[in-house]
Amino acid sequence: MGTATACSWPTLFVIARERAKDGGLKGVAGTLMTNLALERALEKMGVSFARAKVGDRYVLELLQEKDWQLGGENSGHIICLDKHTTGDGIVSALQVLSALRTGRATLGTLCRGLELYPQELVNVRVSKDFDWQKQPAVAKAKREAERALGNDGRVLLRPSGTEPVLRVMVEGKDDAEVRRLARMIAETVQEAV
Repeated sequence: MGTATACSWPTLFVIARERAKDGGLKGVAGTLMTNLALERALEKMGVSFARAKVGDRYVLELLQEKDWQLGGENSGHIICLDKHTTGDGIVSALQVLSALRTGRATLGTLCRGLELYPQELVNVRVSKDFDWQKQPAVAKAKREAERALGNDGRVLLRPSGTEPVLRVMVEGKDDAEVRRLARMIAETVQEAV
């Protein structure tokens, strides 16, 4: 068990905020793992947001589909399609430096408006053919967690594409509640396995 790291979300937020100033940002693409706080912060700026499957190739596909220029995933890959077609750290750094210079502000100031929600990510070992959606107890645990979080959080159950695990991710405003719900779902999955 462990809390998911924030990774690229503040960087993506700073770049999006700078680009949204002049109305030149149609939308931002993230992934299923993108912190809900980023989505909410973009909404407040009037910027559309959409989620792709996990992986920068899916972010790129979504950007192309929507004719957007900016997206990223939690591994740190940020795509500025008007600059490059892949996640490039130098391009991302230059975009942030440009925002710092243009805004004549500190990085902390530019990150205001983005308060990331706690995320808990638990990997539960499962058999290769395990389908959590066919497990009534797991589906019930997920619904219960979603009900407890309401509009202030979300639950994601996602089979790994690289190893025999089910990724249980819970995020919300209350860290203790997020951890409790993630453990509850993970234990239910473990019992179902």
